[in-house]
Amino acid sequence: MFADLLDYDMPLWRPPSEGRNLIIQATIGCSFNRCSFCSMYRSKQFRARGLDEVFADIERSAKIWPEASRVFLADGDALVLPIEQLHRILDKLAESFPALARVSSYALPANLIKKSVEELESLMARKLSLVYYGIESGSHEILKRITKGASPRAMVDGLTKAKAAGLKVSATVILGLGGRDRWREHIDATAELINRVAPTYLSTLQLGLEPGVREEFFKKFAEPFAFQDDAAILEEQARLIAQLEPPSPVIFRSNHASNALPLAGTLPKDRDRLLTEIMAARAGEIPLRPDWARSY
Repeated sequence: MFADLLDYDMPLWRPPSEGRNLIIQATIGCSFNRCSFCSMYRSKQFRARGLDEVFADIERSAKIWPEASRVFLADGDALVLPIEQLHRILDKLAESFPALARVSSYALPANLIKKSVEELESLMARKLSLVYYGIESGSHEILKRITKGASPRAMVDGLTKAKAAGLKVSATVILGLGGRDRWREHIDATAELINRVAPTYLSTLQLGLEPGVREEFFKKFAEPFAFQDDAAILEEQARLIAQLEPPSPVIFRSNHASNALPLAGTLPKDRDRLLTEIMAARAGEIPLRPDWARSY
């Protein structure tokens, strides 16, 4: 109901779990916008929206949906904003929505690295309590090839800051990102990273490339890139889950529409059950999501 009233700069992207929440665009596009697998913001020129624009959207939304309790700050890089600007936006949200319980946003590796623990704590105090974070892979080489803009060490440093500030982190890993040649490196290094600093939530996605980025993605690999089929993806999933020994419990999901096999559990507690489900799927005892029902 907000698409016309708020005049969103389209396309508008948000995590699946934010589908029923109020979305306010604090920025347009993504300030990095060079990840070779991602086409989300390629049609946009990044800019930070003026506070007058953002406040006007908040005020308009409050008249339509005054009881809104959760807000997602779009687009892909709201946390790049200076801390004072974020404070003003969050204070305006709290003033406008009496029932406000949570604000969330995407977070790039650079967002967490460049902000201090104290700055992140100040966001947490203003109810920005959840960030969505793309780990993608724990392999230094694969992160370099996909132009992620961060090393595994930088990922750990940023996640450690978020954890110290009390922020919840919903992290994603992309199965198939190493192709047939580098899948073990991809999975083993990813498990190692997560075992060093556990996100609150961990989700897997399955690699899919839009036509506009396929050529860019392929040319980053010295060897020809060969996609993993579903059987190989299930092997990746099993190898990842088998190795995860996070320092604190992680709520695990593979229910994104790109995944061949939806899974849900808490790690490490549910590891054996999840591995049994994967084994059953590999044996054909549990059906996989058909291609026509998948979305990347």
